[in-house]
Amino acid sequence: MNNKIFLKIIYVFAFVGFVFVAVFISMQFGWLNVRGSISERNSFFGQVKKTDNTNGCLNAPKTSEEEVLCAWADTAEWAVVRDGLKKDASIIQKVSEETGVPARMIAASVVPEQIRFFTSNRESFKRYFEPMKLLGSMSQFSLGVSGIKQETANDIEKYSNEPTSVFYPGEGIAELLKYPEGVNHDAELYKRLTDAKDHYYSYLYTAVYLKEIEMQWKNAGFEVYDRPDVLVTLFNLGFKASSPKPNPQVAGSGIFVGGKNYTFGLLGTSFYNSNELIEIFPN
Repeated sequence: MNNKIFLKIIYVFAFVGFVFVAVFISMQFGWLNVRGSISERNSFFGQVKKTDNTNGCLNAPKTSEEEVLCAWADTAEWAVVRDGLKKDASIIQKVSEETGVPARMIAASVVPEQIRFFTSNRESFKRYFEPMKLLGSMSQFSLGVSGIKQETANDIEKYSNEPTSVFYPGEGIAELLKYPEGVNHDAELYKRLTDAKDHYYSYLYTAVYLKEIEMQWKNAGFEVYDRPDVLVTLFNLGFKASSPKPNPQVAGSGIFVGGKNYTFGLLGTSFYNSNELIEIFPN
């Protein structure tokens, strides 16, 4: 009897060990990777089109496709993000003028990050952000109002100083990111990105990232200056996911808002193509 129990225990441990090894091998070869809710999961959208130039995502009759694309615009989360972007409009415009990146593209990259933050932190949203009409400034793995990781910020700075890089954004950008002499780089970078009272650097690093991706694609023969489906998607997925191609797909992390599922890139693109805040951030 004891031997049978002993054998059963051995079999259980052997099975568990097999599962762990199988999972490890699968991870190493990328067999378990889920590619950020790519557009194949939302294939009925087809090409992400502009909403009606007169009505956009404002209160007006919509087709069934537009209702899905614009569901986010009728939510409490968007109302708070909208008011927060209005407060930061002058900062975003300043960054746009400094970098040459359209203010609306910068805002389009922030919108899905903020809505994702609010929908995943419901209690904080209801207690603090909604009553105060403030954007959330993240301070753990993803930082600031646009959720930039510190390692991504390091890459942004690196490429701004490398004229031979395909991501090089052009002269003058590195100066915008330059540090005062004698400061601790990592501590200062963290402070820049998490400053809840001044979002300048959050928007600056966002804009420079977008410009670096734009330059990579331009160097490969593709103009994506006004392509939020490309730029916002890659703002979410990162430098390593950027591979210039003629038919890119809108993609990114999944975000559930307004009773609808979006990808990060689709949500940012829907905002960009709408008339929401068009008077402040024209496209």
